[in-house]
Amino acid sequence: MKILITTEWYSPVINGVVTSIVNLKKELEKLGHEVRVLTLSDEAKSYVKDDVTYISSLGVGKIYPGARVTLFKNYKYLQQLIDWRPDVIHSQCEFSTFRLAKHLAKCLRIPIIHTYHTVYEDYTHYFSPNQKWGKAMVAIFSRKVLKNATYVIAPTEKVSNLLQDYGVKQPIKVIPTGIDLSSYQQFKTDQTRNTIRKQLNIPEQDNLLIFVGRLAKEKNLEEILSYFSQIDNKNMSLLIVGDGPQRQHLEKYAKKLNIENKVIFTGMVPPKDIPSYYRTADVFVSASNSETQGLTYIEALASGLPALCRKDPCLESVVENGVNGWLFETFREFEHYMKNIFEEQTVYKELSANAEKTAYDNYSSVAFAKNIEDTYYDAISLYNHPKKDIVYFNHSGINQ
Repeated sequence: MKILITTEWYSPVINGVVTSIVNLKKELEKLGHEVRVLTLSDEAKSYVKDDVTYISSLGVGKIYPGARVTLFKNYKYLQQLIDWRPDVIHSQCEFSTFRLAKHLAKCLRIPIIHTYHTVYEDYTHYFSPNQKWGKAMVAIFSRKVLKNATYVIAPTEKVSNLLQDYGVKQPIKVIPTGIDLSSYQQFKTDQTRNTIRKQLNIPEQDNLLIFVGRLAKEKNLEEILSYFSQIDNKNMSLLIVGDGPQRQHLEKYAKKLNIENKVIFTGMVPPKDIPSYYRTADVFVSASNSETQGLTYIEALASGLPALCRKDPCLESVVENGVNGWLFETFREFEHYMKNIFEEQTVYKELSANAEKTAYDNYSSVAFAKNIEDTYYDAISLYNHPKKDIVYFNHSGINQ
């Protein structure tokens, strides 16, 4: 099968969507499929590198940090994909590249599968001063986009229920995003742990909490910093791995709380090094409510870290209270669960073992790719009708 994946972001950009796509592409190729990627270039120039087509784009960071758009004038590169003749398109973003996916699908008479990664109503502060109006706009936008898909893939039941509330009529399949977990087994030595702690001036005896992700408003890191400042943290440090628009604000906030000596901001870390940072820590923490699934939660569990996270529907099947971590709603719960985690070494070891088991049993990239492959075949079967001639672009941009 020939599969075209369309996405607004791709390597070397680092985020959960890109991680998901990279893992999916690799596993689909292991299954014997041809996979190409259509994405946006980070400059006003289109080009092809290996099996990735980069379409020229413009930055529109005022709408959302890192956002880009294309004006869709790259017919030569789109024609190359048409000539390749994919069997199915798997779109991963709802904006410029979805528009390209829709045109290509129409030309080739093939189905679009769409994965809905982002709960946009959690990001309305970027484009609407009114939360209610922002949510209504998201519902209308989602219905309009997803009506073009044969299947919609939701990473969790939370997202599936949300899309149904929006009035989306397309069939929705819940398929948890898979992760290549092999690298998280390679950093289990004390040497790795001690080396990074020494580099970051973290005392060996400290219990170390870690957050990994983009430093943005929707991640709600102020709450983690506030809670951390209120507990007895003499023998505890907090490691924040990642970068983003809120980094400077968060550093100032940590200073205001008088915890700047116990909170370490690493900035951006290369993806290949992330597993070793997890292994340096003892507990994964997050207060985000903006996740659709949260790949960093699964990475942390795979690294043997119990998770202490704000309660959220997307985590109900990921973090089980007292099994591999806890979900909190208040500071008192955060403090209580933190004490439980570190109270006895045997308790911690059991939580750690269960964390690894949860990740490897339920969220491997191999199982994910097989479920996605089945969905492609279902979509092609549903879409299967006598093929008409392929539609080509002329240079004026009018289909012929």
